[in-house]
Amino acid sequence: MAPGLQWHSGAGAVLRERHQGDAVIREDELTSGPRLTPRLDVAAVGSASQLAGMRAEWNSLLDASTAGPFNAWEWLYPWCRRIAPDVRPLVLTARDRLGTLVGLLPLGLEHRWVNGMPVRRLGFLGETHVGSDYLDVVARKGREAEVSRAFFNVLQGLRDEWDVLDLTDLREGSTTLGVAREVFGDVRVTERYVCPYETLVPGEPFDAFLKRTGRRDNYLRRRKWLEKQDGYRIERTDAPGQLAGPMTDFFRLHALRWSSDGGSQGIKGAGVEAFHRDATQWLAERGRLRMYTMKVGGQAVASVYGILHGQTFVYFQSGYDPAWRNRSVGLVLVGETFKDAIEMGLTEYDFLRGTETYKADWVTKQRQTVSLRAHGAGFAGTWFTRSEEWARQTRNAVKGVLSDELVEKVRRFRRRKAAVN
Repeated sequence: MAPGLQWHSGAGAVLRERHQGDAVIREDELTSGPRLTPRLDVAAVGSASQLAGMRAEWNSLLDASTAGPFNAWEWLYPWCRRIAPDVRPLVLTARDRLGTLVGLLPLGLEHRWVNGMPVRRLGFLGETHVGSDYLDVVARKGREAEVSRAFFNVLQGLRDEWDVLDLTDLREGSTTLGVAREVFGDVRVTERYVCPYETLVPGEPFDAFLKRTGRRDNYLRRRKWLEKQDGYRIERTDAPGQLAGPMTDFFRLHALRWSSDGGSQGIKGAGVEAFHRDATQWLAERGRLRMYTMKVGGQAVASVYGILHGQTFVYFQSGYDPAWRNRSVGLVLVGETFKDAIEMGLTEYDFLRGTETYKADWVTKQRQTVSLRAHGAGFAGTWFTRSEEWARQTRNAVKGVLSDELVEKVRRFRRRKAAVN
């Protein structure tokens, strides 16, 4: 897939324009029969500089869609800058006859070498390093199938120019899954993560909500003790100009929380921290960020990094000082985020991926994320999948002869090594 590729998809034509150096090669592939006016015009944004200029239009579309929080420009643009500068953005756009943006498919193109074979892989922007659940096609509400079909028809028509299409961490039940099966035929769908969540009742007293959880008595007892301590307070920060301190506290507390386990897998490395400083700044500018910091005696002891998306509070990450573990500072701060969400009139609280025990004490529902893979026209995509399967079988075989304790020690060693590097 060449750097300047642009696609325009109509009912009767696929126009491909490929830039090679200074030359432009244009190929019109027309079906027989009369030309029809296209319902949607599909094109591609192929550079970070173009992506930078899409914020306002992207936000307008996201607000008119049912797509998840991590499909936001404020999340995906800093991912391109800080996490994957070598991945070329290839964002498909769909516009109606008036030129209005009605759909986005935020992809990136990367080239890999797999056992001596080059592989051209298309995947979601935001798919690695930063825990992006519910990635998907972004389409105006009610037009999800139409927009997805337009995108996939174009990709199907250009199947000889890519080898693997990986769409990871889709929400199960997404319209995208059914349309991909319809267009590509043979696709692989595998389970990814379980995401616990809870439906909130607007106007419900917080104590009534607490009675439905497994944490009411412990939460109230621990909060009462903390409230008696000098300098106890919970700070909520949502202003873009006031994030430096809360983010520094968050990174410190998150690292402390995971230090005994060999380091965090969720926030690891200077590049990821730089990403989150960018993303939180831009999310705050949109009124989408909530940083919670618990302080006792002037010292930050617990932190929660939350995102507002529509009527949902998204619990993204947290941290706390292990020296305060026995005082349940993490429990109390999570409870305060539930209280805040209910008072804001939100209708859902989402813990995202992971089935940690503490989540089950607060919520009762779960949803699943899945990944979808389609292969291009050549053999490279199939080779890529087979190589992954062989590697997975080898890892499982090794694990099978190691004790659980030794496997965990190896994991911790690798985390510490990665943190140092």
